[in-house]
Amino acid sequence: MTQLHPVITKAVIPAAGLGTRFLPATKATPKEMLPVVDKPAIQYVVEEAVSAGLDDVLMITGRNKRPLEDHFDRNYELESALVAKGDDDRLKKVQESSDLATMHYVRQGDPRGLGHAVLCAAPHVGNEPFAVLLGDDLIDPRDPLLQQMVNIQQNTGGTVIALMEVPKENIHLYGCAAVEATDEADVVRITGLVEKPDAADAPSNFAVIGRYVLNPAIFDILRETQPGRGGEIQLTDALQKLAADETVGGPVYGVVFRGRRYDTGDRADYLRAIVRLACEREDLGPEFRTWLHSYVTEEMERS
Repeated sequence: MTQLHPVITKAVIPAAGLGTRFLPATKATPKEMLPVVDKPAIQYVVEEAVSAGLDDVLMITGRNKRPLEDHFDRNYELESALVAKGDDDRLKKVQESSDLATMHYVRQGDPRGLGHAVLCAAPHVGNEPFAVLLGDDLIDPRDPLLQQMVNIQQNTGGTVIALMEVPKENIHLYGCAAVEATDEADVVRITGLVEKPDAADAPSNFAVIGRYVLNPAIFDILRETQPGRGGEIQLTDALQKLAADETVGGPVYGVVFRGRRYDTGDRADYLRAIVRLACEREDLGPEFRTWLHSYVTEEMERS
């Protein structure tokens, strides 16, 4: 398929949330810096953007988020100490984060919702399509969701949203999409969106997950979007306007993701994500799986 639209190079990562579900751990530490095995969650997200060719990364931050900037900056004292020790393996790991991408930062200021956070990216993004990655959703690199979404946007224009099928009784936890089938498997046309509907009112069981490739027309819509659910400016409300009128920013497509996703926004799912990723690591997996099997067996016998 011939590419019709500009190459996407910019990714926006909203990271201004307070992380209240993880208190007290997030009282002084940004939730994005909580480790998933031995890397902070935010590094997985930046790595995903870079693997899709998006090496210009803007992070939307807030107060007490300075550790995010420090993590992706050089730490000369630490690097010098590792060089002196001849610890090349750890030196490489430390330098990986600072060499990943060209990083930029802007503060959101008032916490006025995801839509407002995305709007803060307008001066940096300009009139280009761009990706938005939410840090609570970690996508396994073996399932290149973002790359597929970028390819679709570059060939069709408009906007592309990641979707996932969930049990109908759980749809109230997500944004929900009304969809129409296309000729391509797991690619749908989105005709409407609603934020966290009751199960009885949901148009489908297709939930919006934290990956978007957006047409820059979204910025003008967000400027006119009034606060919605929770008193916040909802990105879903702006996307609904795009879906309702293709003349504004082109069609809105959805990619139904059926791969491996790790939800770190919930404490229980955060723990499950750590266990799953640790089990799959070549350096940790064999020993950890043996211990885990033994532990689970003992607990089952006790019960």
